[in-house]
Amino acid sequence: MIIAPRVRGFICLTAHPRGCEQNVINQIEYVKSKGTIDGAKKVLVIGSSTGFGLASRITSAFGSDAATIGVFFDKPSSPGRPASPGFYNTAAFEKQAHKAGLYAKSINGDAFSKEIKEQTINLIKKDLGQVDLVIYSLASPVRTHPEIGKRFKSVLKPIGQTFSNKTVDFHTGNVSEVTIAPAEGEDVENTVTVMGGEDWQMWIDALKNANVLADGATTVAYSYIGPEVTKPVYRNGTIGAAKDHLEATAFRISDSLKAINGKAYVSVNKALVTQASSAIPVIPLYISLLYKVMKAKGTHEGCIEQIQRLFSDRLYVSGEVPLDDKGRIRIDDWEMSEDVQNEVAALWQKATTENLSEIGDLEGYSNNFYNLFGFKVDAVDYDVDVNEEVTLPSES
Repeated sequence: MIIAPRVRGFICLTAHPRGCEQNVINQIEYVKSKGTIDGAKKVLVIGSSTGFGLASRITSAFGSDAATIGVFFDKPSSPGRPASPGFYNTAAFEKQAHKAGLYAKSINGDAFSKEIKEQTINLIKKDLGQVDLVIYSLASPVRTHPEIGKRFKSVLKPIGQTFSNKTVDFHTGNVSEVTIAPAEGEDVENTVTVMGGEDWQMWIDALKNANVLADGATTVAYSYIGPEVTKPVYRNGTIGAAKDHLEATAFRISDSLKAINGKAYVSVNKALVTQASSAIPVIPLYISLLYKVMKAKGTHEGCIEQIQRLFSDRLYVSGEVPLDDKGRIRIDDWEMSEDVQNEVAALWQKATTENLSEIGDLEGYSNNFYNLFGFKVDAVDYDVDVNEEVTLPSES
């Protein structure tokens, strides 16, 4: 079938298998071009099908020749209905990994559930014995708690007061003011339950209790801080409360892993176009201005560049892993440098519908959004019939 993008707000309802495959191949080629990383050899990635999770799996496999297990929750294809992009990404990754002689298997299901944790542990025991790196990169807006069966939903709201500022519709380029009412009731608690560190802790406890974590095993979760302009709705908002909980959880996990000489880290990453970030008011405008500034300075990175640098320059260096004063890895250093932030802040004050295409990189933002779903990828002919029905090589 011919597959075209069908967009509704910050979601694309279709995905292109060939475009997703080319995206994965491009990321693999980038990692290979940067040379070998003396990293983990048996890796579990929880949330492995898109964004930082996918980049982590690619970097482990093609930077360190690692065997990888990926856990993800994506919709498979059916006749006349494309799969979700994460499913196509995973199928493409497995295909390339197997072609390179690398072990790669995936589990498609709800990572919050006890059943998927047990299934993953059984697969590790059967095929790998133990893992020495666990990446936690879930970005779900909802979570059914495995102990009580209650479904919790996260919200994107400021805490304590109404927030108003600029935003942009990245499809039209229209800059307008958005107003977001503050969190109320159990909004904060629910968001922390979904996006905080509890499930990460549950995963590590389950893996440790099953004796599938190798001596010296490392686990890493991903976070974000961001600039002053996004703080009220992000870092000081409900999501920020969840990130605070996630970061505090790293210390608790490290304590629990002392017996096996293990360590837990939170990596604070750069602002990038993801399905999650596209949904947050203010963030698309900030990112379009940030991209303009960082591309001009030659310091712009996408997911794969960020994660390759995280592994090669932070996680797997001789000596201690470099941390900030709060015990976090900072790979957002280029974004948060004073010169970049000063330029972005100045552009923010000027940004209007009329001048954004000139002072910002709205086209880059838009292209990155479509790339997430396999569209607008160079070297892909979208007028050619493609087979929407794709299966995971490890399930064939």
